Amino acid sequence: MNAAEPKSATRRRFSAVVRGRAAIALLVTACLVLVGVAISGRAPLPAGLQFTQVGHWVYSNELQSAIHVDGGTNQVDARASVPGAEQGSQVAQGDRSGYVVERSRISMFDKSTLSVENTATPPATETPVVLESVGGPYLVYRNAGQIARLGDPTATVPAGGPLSPPVVTSTGTLWVHRIDNGSLCELPKGTTRLACPAQLPAGHGGLLALVDDQPVVLDTAADTLSPIGKDGLGEPTAIGVKLPATAQVANSAVDGRLAVADPERNQLHLIDTTGLGQSRPAAKPVSVELPRDGRYAGPVATTHVVALVDETRNEVRTYDAKGSLKSTKKMPGKSDKTRLARGEDNRVYVDSADGAHVLVVNGDSGAVTEVAVDEQARNQTTSAAAPPPSSERADNPPPASPPPSKPSAPPVAAATAPGAPRNVSAAAGDGSATVNWVAAADNGARVTAYHVSWPGGSTTVGGGARSASVTGLAKGSSYTITVVAENSAGRGSGASARVLIQGPPAGAPGVSVNAKLGGQVSASWTEPDLHGATLLHYVVSATGKGDQQVSGTSADFSGMSGAVTVTVRAVTRYGSGPALTGATGRGSATVPTEPPTIKITKVLSWDVVLYVSVTVDGKGSETTCEVTGNQGGKSGSVPCKGSLDIKVTPGNWAGALTLTATVKSAGGSGTDTWSGTPQVKPPGSSGGVPIWLGPIALLGARREKDKRGKEKGVS
Repeated sequence: MNAAEPKSATRRRFSAVVRGRAAIALLVTACLVLVGVAISGRAPLPAGLQFTQVGHWVYSNELQSAIHVDGGTNQVDARASVPGAEQGSQVAQGDRSGYVVERSRISMFDKSTLSVENTATPPATETPVVLESVGGPYLVYRNAGQIARLGDPTATVPAGGPLSPPVVTSTGTLWVHRIDNGSLCELPKGTTRLACPAQLPAGHGGLLALVDDQPVVLDTAADTLSPIGKDGLGEPTAIGVKLPATAQVANSAVDGRLAVADPERNQLHLIDTTGLGQSRPAAKPVSVELPRDGRYAGPVATTHVVALVDETRNEVRTYDAKGSLKSTKKMPGKSDKTRLARGEDNRVYVDSADGAHVLVVNGDSGAVTEVAVDEQARNQTTSAAAPPPSSERADNPPPASPPPSKPSAPPVAAATAPGAPRNVSAAAGDGSATVNWVAAADNGARVTAYHVSWPGGSTTVGGGARSASVTGLAKGSSYTITVVAENSAGRGSGASARVLIQGPPAGAPGVSVNAKLGGQVSASWTEPDLHGATLLHYVVSATGKGDQQVSGTSADFSGMSGAVTVTVRAVTRYGSGPALTGATGRGSATVPTEPPTIKITKVLSWDVVLYVSVTVDGKGSETTCEVTGNQGGKSGSVPCKGSLDIKVTPGNWAGALTLTATVKSAGGSGTDTWSGTPQVKPPGSSGGVPIWLGPIALLGARREKDKRGKEKGVS
């Protein structure tokens, strides 16, 4: 690369070089062995076929090779020579190729031939985060804000700013968090542009993780956990522990709890995620004390255990979701810095800095096994290159023999029915379920279909599918769903998962709140949409009060003050399933501190109608007002607040006029009285000389008006 070459050209060159790999790769039916051993039984890979990567590749500094470790057998079983790579290089794998990743170079080798095919220049000169997944692998250059996808299609995607540690789902969607502006962005499999559906508030730190294979963000400023969806952030759940900005979160949850390492307190917190998005409090976190003088890398989670490395002691520690220590094991030799990675085979692999040793963490039990990488690779190489027996040396040649006949082709093993699909799981929906699995062993013939069955129905999906949707299931019922793989030799054995079908939680009740003088507050609500579930009870709380269970649709509170908000949630159940807490309904009111007051400020008369101006102070409560006269006539009860005019219908006025204004609220009532002669003036008029009329004149004016009305009616 020319030093003057622009970065954009470098990125284009990077993508073009990686795309230049062989168009057709071969599927090896025999086990991969060390370099020099013949590979047989290869066949073209069907387009679009996806694999769960088995095992882990590590770069050995001494042997200058990428070496494959089978986590199931804890044995070295393949070696690709990649000379000249820098110490501590990472190795990533895709469906067909492996990649030795250095800061200044990426070397691609074919996993079937174990030979280097190409090299490329990375988009940034820093050590990236490597994520192996469907559609990947991905290299995330956090400081430079660049994402390199080595899978099909290869691409370099700019993120626009520095990133926190990324995560990737089982479907190949990469999620990243922009540190500078809080954006939470996704890069789905096969796409080349980020979409950012959510954003953290300014000044809040965020750590990404997966819960049930869905992205969540841990807000280290608010100490909350929120799901991320297409419409933004979901309802936050308090995690129950204060975290520093330096906290480190695991890639995914372990049996309903998310592991978070606190390096400042040397603690491992296991945070409850089972109530995420369900509007109910989370369970108290489990906190584990770690050795006080330790310096920790990780954590990294599998299905049932979480692993982290105490770099001070050069030791791997594993825990389950309850915080129980499952295993500890030291990394052999001296290592400046270890590297943890979760494989797609549900194991954690811990590499020594020189690649000479790998510790394999069992994803179910937490047991840790050492693999002496360099030693195994050297022994296998020595065995393959052993010198001939002394009788075959040049100074003692063997007797002549006839020329060898042409070797026959090795026998091809007959294909058998596939194995059972692995890791079958089912997630309940609203009268439905989504079933997921890991590919079954093909046993010599490509899997062409997966058959999914349950009591009352079945469906079939293609051999490349890893999930299926099941609909028409009865709410409140449990189902056993079985998945069976099929190839040209027939159907294999099935694997099952059990799931309880539920509908959605209840909707939000409509809540009304009434507050009275003396701190008495009463609330009532309407029954929400239960979606066909059985109502168990309501959970009701008011400002400053704890939750209480209520079977009816009303509740009273005493000793309240100020602004009061009452929340109501319906708790329901489908059949024998767990209780579900519904959406929250809210209502508010202000507790009055004293009765309301009213003041008559002006009385106007026009056309035998009185207009009484009043000023009302409700003391924080809703009020109604009424004006009555001593000679008949009244306004009726009207809502009132602040300054307003109240219209009083005609009464039998004669002599001195007295008006009484009354205001009422939940805090009590108040009155004001006015006596005198009204000012005659059209309502809403401005200026002019007021006309003052005594009671007799007012009565005459009224009679004159009545007379004119009668005459008009006669004519």
